[in-house]
Amino acid sequence: MASLAGKLAFVTGAGSGIGRATCRILARDGATIIAADRNLDTAEETVKLLESPSHSSVKIEVGNSASIRDALAFCLEKYKSTPSVVVNSAGITRDSFILKMPEEDFDAVINVNLKGSFTVMQTFARSMVEQKVSGSIINLSSVVAKFGNLGQANYSASKAGVEAMTRVAAKEFGKFNIRVNAILPGFINTPMTGTVPDKVKNMIIQQTALKRFGEPEEIAEVIAFLASDKSSYVTGASIDVIGG
Repeated sequence: MASLAGKLAFVTGAGSGIGRATCRILARDGATIIAADRNLDTAEETVKLLESPSHSSVKIEVGNSASIRDALAFCLEKYKSTPSVVVNSAGITRDSFILKMPEEDFDAVINVNLKGSFTVMQTFARSMVEQKVSGSIINLSSVVAKFGNLGQANYSASKAGVEAMTRVAAKEFGKFNIRVNAILPGFINTPMTGTVPDKVKNMIIQQTALKRFGEPEEIAEVIAFLASDKSSYVTGASIDVIGG
């Protein structure tokens, strides 16, 4: 039996990169997918790749709480249930050195990556509690939360916040049988890293034990483990998937 059979999974940032790969892997393992993205066209493309009418797409702006509530309402109306798996994969970068970073670029990254993850988690966990649904929430942090990265003060801070928030949520939600974990991807081949200059990429690769960038599917497989009952005693964890 598929390890996620019968589970309803809500994935933000589902239109590309890690989010899209997560939708494909979770669907492979038997979950029904709600692909959420600010770009509805790319979310719909993801759903087409899943090749089943049971999956669906929805537009979401994770920096907007009303949009998040609307996405939950869509899930409840269409599936008559709260998703039991929630993956916070939506994220943006606005890179610049601290001395040159516009305040609005700092605010935008914190609003989407940190506050967006918080509001999605709060909104969906509240519904899980109301409906007595046991669940698993997986938040995407980043290796830069630990080590920092030139030009990414806003991104590093947002992802460090996600990791700390995950630990708090795990403590608060445990009594409701809702697990909350964070994954810290290293440098993964996604549209977000596609803009990194080759010289910088080569430097990163040389510092990585496996001497390569990771693939989105390699993150998605860990997400699938955390979404499944195979990880039933794992909560409040931060799992590095960084290729050493």
